[in-house]
Amino acid sequence: MEKAHYPSFGVLLVDDELPWLRSLGMTLEGPGGINNLVLCQDSREALPLLQQQDIGLVLLDLTMPHISGEELLERIVTDFPHVRVIILSGMNQLETAVSCMRAGAFDYFVKTVDEERLVDGVRRAIRMIELERENRAIRSHIFRGRLDAPEAFAAIVTCNPAMRTRFQYVEAVASSVQPIMITGESGVGKELIAKAIHTLSGRTGPLVSVNVAGLDDNVFADTLFGHVRGAFTGAEGERKGMIESAAAGTLFLDEIGDLSQASQVKLLRLLQDGKYYPLGSDQTKQMSARIVVATHADLDAKMASGEFRRDLYYRLISHHVQLPPLRERKEDIPLLLDRFLAEAAEQLGKSKPTPPKELAVLLSTYDFPGNVRELEAMVYDAVSLHTGKTLSMKSFLERIGAREQAHAATSCGGAENPFAPLETLPTLQDAAQLLVDEALERSAGNQSIAARLLGISQPALSKRLKQAQEKGV
Repeated sequence: MEKAHYPSFGVLLVDDELPWLRSLGMTLEGPGGINNLVLCQDSREALPLLQQQDIGLVLLDLTMPHISGEELLERIVTDFPHVRVIILSGMNQLETAVSCMRAGAFDYFVKTVDEERLVDGVRRAIRMIELERENRAIRSHIFRGRLDAPEAFAAIVTCNPAMRTRFQYVEAVASSVQPIMITGESGVGKELIAKAIHTLSGRTGPLVSVNVAGLDDNVFADTLFGHVRGAFTGAEGERKGMIESAAAGTLFLDEIGDLSQASQVKLLRLLQDGKYYPLGSDQTKQMSARIVVATHADLDAKMASGEFRRDLYYRLISHHVQLPPLRERKEDIPLLLDRFLAEAAEQLGKSKPTPPKELAVLLSTYDFPGNVRELEAMVYDAVSLHTGKTLSMKSFLERIGAREQAHAATSCGGAENPFAPLETLPTLQDAAQLLVDEALERSAGNQSIAARLLGISQPALSKRLKQAQEKGV
């Protein structure tokens, strides 16, 4: 499998001493996992390399023949303002360091500094450059107002403007190495967004999905990190974990809000260090997968109650996609209905049935607590029972009615009185007419559906409308 480049942009190392240049490259690539390196021994070649390649960070020696490091720093800051420069000097001189920082250097290190400090400094610069690039990409997508790769979202049926805005955001951050959190109610399509993120990321590895709900700490660790032979009773052979399976790709952790406290600590350390130990091993491995997580849980409430770690939350929410429920994008219901009718008919070996025109109106009056997944289940059930040409509304009415009755039973007595805030109450006749008007508005004038919303029969509604018309005359 091809090894993923980290970072996505080049890191240019400029030093006239070849042994030091090679040593620095091995330090960054080994302990640091930074492998998108460009080595330059001649300072005269540095500026042409910046013009020819996508370089985001330069590690620059000060004392070099031909063009000095200080002169190169000045040219880079002027001609390539989006490129960050870290100075590496053999001299530990405060005055030189201050001068370089004033001239625009991101950081200054003495060559004799310990490897860990140097690697941390380079990683810190990389993270800042990534955020700057992502912010520019987000602004560009929003201002442009169009999608570059609409095919990546083909599985998501929508004409909703809010969903389109989220697609633009996903395009902008898909190539980031930072984690992405997808939130929304069950059934809104979080898995489909995760697939779109992976498709748009351009990563060479696979998308590996893990539902972490209900996993205890040991199973979670074994699932993610894998184990070596003899790690525990029954471990007769080595097994690689999902992190390794997702190398150079995307690791999607679903239902992250249900993760145990002990497992949260393990995930936090993985995100902080980018390294992990397979169970039973003392050899570290470097993570090259990108992390995408999803949850339907209210993480703010879980953090307030101490069930979810705040430090982990802020690590995971570098990028955030909040998907709206179906009840907030009801214009998508006719499109989804048509898609699911076609899919259900194909899977069940039937001709695609024709839905009655009232069906989309009926569905638009329902709140869909199960969201798109619930609508899909309704359609598949109806098509499985279908025998004629026009689809029957019976199964839809039964499912919606059962749901509404269950909801009424659980919420009985708990609903707020809508008239309580009013200083002057409407008359009983006026309140009833307002209810009728609203029901007709929601049902697009369909009296059968309006009557169902009001909890009365259709003849009773028809009689009331006739009486109101006569009084109006």
